[in-house]
Amino acid sequence: MKFFVDTAEIDAIAELNNLGMVDGVTTNPSLIKKSGRDIIEVTKEICDLVAGPVSAEVTAVDADTMIAEGRKLLEIAENITVKVPLTWDGLKACKTLSDEGHKVNVTLCFSANQALLAAKAGATFISPFIGRLDDINLDGMELIEDIRTVYDNYGFETEILAASIRSVNHILDSARIGADVITAPPAVIKAMVNHPLTDKGLDAFLADIKAADIKIL
Repeated sequence: MKFFVDTAEIDAIAELNNLGMVDGVTTNPSLIKKSGRDIIEVTKEICDLVAGPVSAEVTAVDADTMIAEGRKLLEIAENITVKVPLTWDGLKACKTLSDEGHKVNVTLCFSANQALLAAKAGATFISPFIGRLDDINLDGMELIEDIRTVYDNYGFETEILAASIRSVNHILDSARIGADVITAPPAVIKAMVNHPLTDKGLDAFLADIKAADIKIL
C-alpha cells in the first residue's frame, strides 16, 4: 500500500519522507489556506521534496477553467497530479487532461457509481471519502469494498486512494480491502506506531536496564 500525506505543512512532510513513509502528497484549498502560504509556492516546495505524485486541486467549477487551471498547475513540476471534483464538469476536465497524458485525481467520491464514471474518464486516482460517510452514519469501508469489486471486475487501472482518513483503523481496514493508496494527516500516520503493550514492554525493559546498570555506550 502507498502512503500519501494529506497536508501542506513542509516540516511534517519532510519528517515522514525521511523515514520512507511518503509515496506522495495530497493538498486542497483548505490545507493550503491552513499553511498560510501561496498555493504555487508551497506546492512547488512540496514537489521538490517528494518524488511521488503531489495532488494540487483546481479552484474552478466549470470544465474549461478547470482544464486551464490544471495546465497551469502542471507547470509547477513533473510530479503534479491535477485534482478535480467528481462533478460532470470535473469528469470532462479529467478526460481532457488524462488524454493529454497527465495524472488526474478525482476527489469527493461518495458512491461506486461515481467511481465507475471516473475510471471511464481516465482518472489516475479516485478519492472516496471514508470519514465523511462515517459522519452521516454510512460505512465508508463498504464504499471501498464496492469500488474494489467493480474495478477488479473490469480491470480498471484507476487506483483507489482512500481519503478522509480519521483513524489508524481506517488505514488498516483500507489495507485489508485492497485500497491502492491511503492519504492521511501526519498525526494519523504517526499514530500507527502506538500500542499500549509496546509501551508496557518498554517500561519493563527500562526498569530492568536500570536495575542491572546495563550500559552500551
